[in-house]
Amino acid sequence: MDNRDRISQLKARLSRIRSEELEVMAELCALEAAESSLAAPKDLADGKLSPEEIRRYSRQLLIPEIGTRGQRQLRDSSVLVVGTGGLGSPCALYLAAMGVGTLGLVDHDTVDYSNLHRQIIHTEAACGSSKVISACLGLSRLNPLCRVRAHNVLLDSSNAKEIMQGYDLVVDATDNAATRYLINDACVMLDIPLVSGSAVRLDGQLTVYNYKGGPCYRCLFPTPPPVDAMASCSETGVLGVVPGVIGCLQAMEVVKVLTGRKATEDPNLLIFSYKSQPHFRSIKLRSRKPTCAVCGDVPTVKELVDYAAFCGSGPNDNAPDWKILDDPSQRVTCTEYSRVASNPATKHLLLDVRDETQFDICSLPNSLNIPIDQFDQRLAELERAIRELDGAPVYTVCRRGNLSQLAVVYIRQKLGYGQCYDIARGLVGWQQEVDSDFPAY
Repeated sequence: MDNRDRISQLKARLSRIRSEELEVMAELCALEAAESSLAAPKDLADGKLSPEEIRRYSRQLLIPEIGTRGQRQLRDSSVLVVGTGGLGSPCALYLAAMGVGTLGLVDHDTVDYSNLHRQIIHTEAACGSSKVISACLGLSRLNPLCRVRAHNVLLDSSNAKEIMQGYDLVVDATDNAATRYLINDACVMLDIPLVSGSAVRLDGQLTVYNYKGGPCYRCLFPTPPPVDAMASCSETGVLGVVPGVIGCLQAMEVVKVLTGRKATEDPNLLIFSYKSQPHFRSIKLRSRKPTCAVCGDVPTVKELVDYAAFCGSGPNDNAPDWKILDDPSQRVTCTEYSRVASNPATKHLLLDVRDETQFDICSLPNSLNIPIDQFDQRLAELERAIRELDGAPVYTVCRRGNLSQLAVVYIRQKLGYGQCYDIARGLVGWQQEVDSDFPAY
């Protein structure tokens, strides 16, 4: 057997082992979920650190701000991390590594290839598997002394307080407004400190809410932003290291709260920017707002509500499907357009309205790229392209079939050209309906 054959055998064996690990971890998590107590095991009741703990955490024990007292505080604490993605991955890894005794993980999603550049707790072998199970496996490899509880569910108003009850602190590592308000309100009602972070594109921010008279999230943001102003990683992108920076800082803030160091600090909002020098700036926050709807003197929000309705968007970072074109005759399916494109005798214009960055990633053959936000500046070019059609149709396309609908409205109304049709579901639909090898992003 030559080296190449042996390498192939070993890779196949490693793949089987990784798959088996995930299966074993899933069963283990299910069995351990039956154990309801978040308390430390009885053998730790005397409060002393074991020889194994001293060896493992020795470099932390040397720091006067931590020492044996701080290490015991970490060990005897329980932290719930909501979200095991770009923020939750580094945060959970460092909390486990530093010796937090019990970590709860909440996530209902599965691992996708597009996650791997930033969600460092997951591996390629876990793609398609539960994020929570994958994260539990990563933490168990890193520190078997950390007790991990898996909550493989979608956090919502019906289960949030039940899941969060009993944890000493909650980390919000989510990426949508609905869950952010849900977690905040539940933490206020349960009187649990909340470490909240966010990251998108090249920027991130970090705040500790509901702690020692400080504000809650609603004190700062009493009403959610407009739906079209909510940026998400799936739509605008994110540099892999940015959520890593914020997630690590979330872990640091957790340690400060659990060991009592945070109590001496004023509330603040920490802002990070990849493009700024220095990269960080801190904004001092006011104390709790007496008129706040949830933590104020006379709260009006006393129970968890329908947060999808409150925010106008659901508990995920998926872009909503816009319904701009009411007339179905103004839209074609990807399959229908593929028949047009495959016939060289059919004259038409394929207009890709995405920005240049996305167009460079992938595009359909023979498409003209004019980003929709440049229609006015490039109006002459657009009009010339349409004149050259001699009445043949224009088909507009974007990533998901949203902006392309706006393009149809623009061309039909402003240019008066009625032979314009949107390709429904865009390039995402093309990859799913027509060409499975077309790049998905």
